[in-house]
Amino acid sequence: MTAGLQTIIYPVKDLEKAKAVFAALLGVEPYADEPYYVGYKAEGQDVGLDPNGHAKGLTGPVPYWHVTDLRERLAALLEAGAELLQDAQDVGGGRLIASVKDADGNLVGLLQDPSA
Repeated sequence: MTAGLQTIIYPVKDLEKAKAVFAALLGVEPYADEPYYVGYKAEGQDVGLDPNGHAKGLTGPVPYWHVTDLRERLAALLEAGAELLQDAQDVGGGRLIASVKDADGNLVGLLQDPSA
């Protein structure tokens, strides 16, 4: 089951410059501010900055759909013809993420929180 699109992650090259831009855009301070990830929560939306995103092959922002069973949803996407970019990975605290490309090259992310 999909709980909706709640997270978007931007690959960034200059984390400090990106932080300034997104703080100005969102009007909030980050809830997570690490060298490997900066995260903001604004109006129910989670916005992340990934300084390693380009090295992972991300060419633009990735929308992450929150799902209750990431592995099941990932398998369904792959069976439907999506191309695997990042297999299921625990990014801390039991939060799982994965990403694929659809037939047109659009990036699709999946996210499962441990409470799901």
